Amino acid sequence: MSRADIEKVRNIGIVAHIDAGKTTVSERMLFYSGVERRMGEVHEGTAVMDWMEEERKRGITITAAATSLPWRDHAIHLIDTPGHVDFTVEVERCMRVLDGAVLVINGVAGIQAQSETVWRQMRRHAVPYVVFVNQCDRAGADYFRCIADLKKRLDVPAIAVQYPLGSEKEFRGVVDVITGEATHFDEESLGRDPRPIPVPPEVTDEVEVLRAELIEALAEDDEELLACVLEDREPEVSALRAALRRRVLDHTLVPAFCGAALRNVGVQPLLDAVIDYLPSPFDVPPIEGTVPGTDRRETRPPDPGAPACALAFKLAADVHEDLAFVRVYSGEILPGKKIFNPRVRRMERVARILDMHADAKEAVEKAGPGDIVALTGCKLTATGDTLCSRDGEIVLESLEFPEPVITRVVEPRSAADRDKLRAALDRLAFEDPSFHVREDEETGQWLIAGMGELHLEIKQHRLEQDFRLDVKVGQPRVAYREAALSRGAGSGRVERVLGGKAVFGAVDVELIPDGVDGANAQPKLSWDDDCAVPDDFRPAVEEALVLGAQVGPRFGFPLVDASLVVSGGESHPDSDSELGFTQAAAAALRQAMQAAEIALLEPMMAFEIEAPDEFMSGIIADLNANKADITDVRREGALRAVSGTVPLVQMFGYSTTLRSLSQGRASFSLQPAGFRPVPEEDLEARGLVWT
Repeated sequence: MSRADIEKVRNIGIVAHIDAGKTTVSERMLFYSGVERRMGEVHEGTAVMDWMEEERKRGITITAAATSLPWRDHAIHLIDTPGHVDFTVEVERCMRVLDGAVLVINGVAGIQAQSETVWRQMRRHAVPYVVFVNQCDRAGADYFRCIADLKKRLDVPAIAVQYPLGSEKEFRGVVDVITGEATHFDEESLGRDPRPIPVPPEVTDEVEVLRAELIEALAEDDEELLACVLEDREPEVSALRAALRRRVLDHTLVPAFCGAALRNVGVQPLLDAVIDYLPSPFDVPPIEGTVPGTDRRETRPPDPGAPACALAFKLAADVHEDLAFVRVYSGEILPGKKIFNPRVRRMERVARILDMHADAKEAVEKAGPGDIVALTGCKLTATGDTLCSRDGEIVLESLEFPEPVITRVVEPRSAADRDKLRAALDRLAFEDPSFHVREDEETGQWLIAGMGELHLEIKQHRLEQDFRLDVKVGQPRVAYREAALSRGAGSGRVERVLGGKAVFGAVDVELIPDGVDGANAQPKLSWDDDCAVPDDFRPAVEEALVLGAQVGPRFGFPLVDASLVVSGGESHPDSDSELGFTQAAAAALRQAMQAAEIALLEPMMAFEIEAPDEFMSGIIADLNANKADITDVRREGALRAVSGTVPLVQMFGYSTTLRSLSQGRASFSLQPAGFRPVPEEDLEARGLVWT
């Protein structure tokens, strides 16, 4: 793979709020590039990228799907990501490995809750992007209002590079502001052969104004264009595109395109924009990591001759074999060869390298810089692991995932299925780091935790359909946390004889509050300098403290937002034992937690509801009754939108309530918004009593 080949690679993601049409955009890209011979439709359950049965049944994207397509002699590696907040972890781990993205905006609703979430993810990972305002053929769609929303609500430096021809049902074409050329997309040919048309006289002035604004914005950072402006010369189209590309890569301008993917309008210019304005692997900074065992930082350029380096960003429990999706940053990975995993300090043998097309697979001979492929045979690799050459060890920054906010109890209907259920839950947790499983040793039930009701409902259906298990699932429960409001100290001492051998251990622990926002899922551990606990037993003591903190002192929920300091202890060299110190640490922690004042934390959700104006007063009254904190009420085209925060416990089954309040015409979205203490007067009403 030469440098010229790598420069023709584009790794992009399609991201959006749910129902903005990103999967339809992806399907049209596959059709117009010739990868698919027919157009997949989400509403008909025939979308190629929504390959799971649950996705086709519900008409939503649940898991990120990867594919590749050719366009203008370039290779586009595309990932279609979910838009529902319950699956935002899929977007997060894809953003970690993408070079660019297309942010799809609903032309009617504009910026929605999940639009803002994915925008934050792109910004956090410094991913350059272009905007595609979709559904411009719908009543109430407004391309320029969406651009204004981007500027006002997200402070995005968006700029129009197209002008829509027609509105609502009459929308059938666009004018390219850079070239001044108009294009019509014929409905009869499914938009396959866009034809140039003269720019309608009634829009000429508006197009000229937009073009002048674009040139002026680009000239701020380009001397050649500035000279053209000052000398009143017409700049070259190639110079405008090159200047806009530089600004996109610098994150100082975001070009906005318009279209209607469902009606086959505007997708080919969007594909051109991916090639023209989004980066190749050479256009982004080389990936940087740490050399294991040192503080030294090194980079890995996209060079096939450099030491191999890849990041495993997603795992999939396939029916026949487990897949590790990786982004290759440098070097080459070959089937049948070994690659090193620094986390487990073991070599992994790569059985096959697969080029993915949704759920279809094609074996390839090698993977090089810029490739996104799936590997088989990597039995020890987990999400976020680095894979590298043994003689060029490096550890890339791993992935972080949000803590679950909702739990359910699950158990098999038949005792004979118990082991099968355990194995199935392990496989689901293996591929989804936001799905947690814990067995209750007293009841024998499993507690599954996830990001929302839909998240856990999908897992239940997969247990029943993919693993052929008949399970009983309890009602959703809030994943509460416990936090210390005051300090507490405790001491544990074990001094006994077991099996004729003396066992000793003594540990002092201090519990220190560290906020009440649920930000720190696990307590922070530290040791006093003069602590007498032997070094050999310290890892076991730390493990015992972490496990002990999983059961809080008041209601049995995990203890968070705390620092645990091992402040003292004793050592009897002739009888010190790991068992003694772990039991002493557990006893000291229990005593410290009992001595502290403990608050119960509940997950909060940020909500956004859109509804016709006549229903909004009833919706707001219901939100107030549910103890919501309303922060904004605004008009979005023909709709009104209300946003704020509300306790998660108040939102179980809310979709049914909202349908009845709005005659089915309202939509809403939720996303995690941290934790807050539950007022003491609310505890008894929720059936929570001091233990």
